[in-house]
Amino acid sequence: MAGKKKRRKHSGRVPSGMAGNPPQASRQGGRSAQIKGGQPVPVKKGGEQVRYVQSGRVAAYPGNGTVNGRNGAVYPADRAAYAQQGELPKKRKPRYFYDYSLLFIIVFLTVFGLVMIYSASSYTAQLSSRYGGNSAYFMQRQAMIAAGGFVVMLAISKLDYHKLAKVATFGYALSYVLMIAVTLFGRAVNGKRRWLGIGPLSFQPTEFAKIALIVMLAAFITAKGDKINQWKTTRWVIVFALPISGLVAANNLSSGIILAGIALVMLFVACKIKWPFYGIALSGIGLLAGAGPIGKLLVQIRLLQPYQYRRIEAWLNPELDPEGKSFQVLQGLYAIGSGGLFGQGLGQSIQKLGFLPESQNDMIFAIICEELGLFGAVSIILIFLFMIFRFMMIANNAPDLFGAMLVIGVMGHIAIQVVLNIAVVTNTIPNTGISLPFVSYGGTSILFLLSEMGLALSVSRGIKFEVT
Repeated sequence: MAGKKKRRKHSGRVPSGMAGNPPQASRQGGRSAQIKGGQPVPVKKGGEQVRYVQSGRVAAYPGNGTVNGRNGAVYPADRAAYAQQGELPKKRKPRYFYDYSLLFIIVFLTVFGLVMIYSASSYTAQLSSRYGGNSAYFMQRQAMIAAGGFVVMLAISKLDYHKLAKVATFGYALSYVLMIAVTLFGRAVNGKRRWLGIGPLSFQPTEFAKIALIVMLAAFITAKGDKINQWKTTRWVIVFALPISGLVAANNLSSGIILAGIALVMLFVACKIKWPFYGIALSGIGLLAGAGPIGKLLVQIRLLQPYQYRRIEAWLNPELDPEGKSFQVLQGLYAIGSGGLFGQGLGQSIQKLGFLPESQNDMIFAIICEELGLFGAVSIILIFLFMIFRFMMIANNAPDLFGAMLVIGVMGHIAIQVVLNIAVVTNTIPNTGISLPFVSYGGTSILFLLSEMGLALSVSRGIKFEVT
């Protein structure tokens, strides 16, 4: 119609002449975004400094709904100027991230664990009347629990992890109740009360305590913020972690060490001051160096059980009693040494034929070395390292501190447990009876490990990125 200008068609481009010097934005409660002389200048909205803007870039105000143009982001304060030119840039569509790399690693390690459990336990299970001569007994049991664990993992990954902060205190208190209950009423296996029965089911409360501690410390560190760098705040982390670690260590020394390690890792990442943690690391090395006399002292004051001290003796001098307390250690070393570069072949282990106790549990890494050789052992270590790397990526890009600390806690748990298991099998440290995550046999362990993986995947789903 005459007298009316035709509106230019939307092209999705930044108008010419605006790339180097975008038009002055409409004033919405403060200063508009401007770029002067090709130098970066601070852009403000209201009284809030937003960020520095380079020449040739359009000023962006975070949090106001991004709109993508060819030469940068445009926000509502700048839309009026662009509307006068008859063009508006296209909107960026937010997309949610899901770490399929981590999911693949979890599936691979679980399936690989089932294969190795069958290989390590088939001979023993077939000869035992307790298992009805079923060579696949341990594998089938692990597979059923792992299948349920995957359902739990996927369900947790779809939930909002922020809701965990509301139940952190309750979960942590429940872990104390369960640990006291297993100490008083737990089912003894090999002289150790680690199992708590509920009807036909039984589980190890120590695995629940690990998750409860991770969630509790993540919520506490998030609530304190920068105050976590102050000693009067940091000491509360110690207050939270040490009692449950000591209670767990009374029944399961290795799990107690893991709980303390999780707290240290989370605190190390959260705090700016690092030197106390280096001191703790050096102290740990000193304890290993003086393990013999220190162990004798702890036995005398009844802080260490005699069977625990025998593990220290077997570590220091495995040749002294090859048929007794050093038997498992030596047989594990024989298995590692006989594997060579590429191993004896899958299923061809000799040590699993009644020579190596707990070959499907704590000592399964020795069977991996024997059957798959140095190549297989290094490959598994590299896969775990890649898993740790994925945890670091999720934590670095987490939407908030709570999510980041949850992933850091899970990462610390996996890393510590892997290092301790391999160190025990190679006789680097005393035997602590610790399993290899996802690979060793253990229904409670695989169930709660997969639950932790669900937490990490839930945090990864909160990561957003924008695509045109």
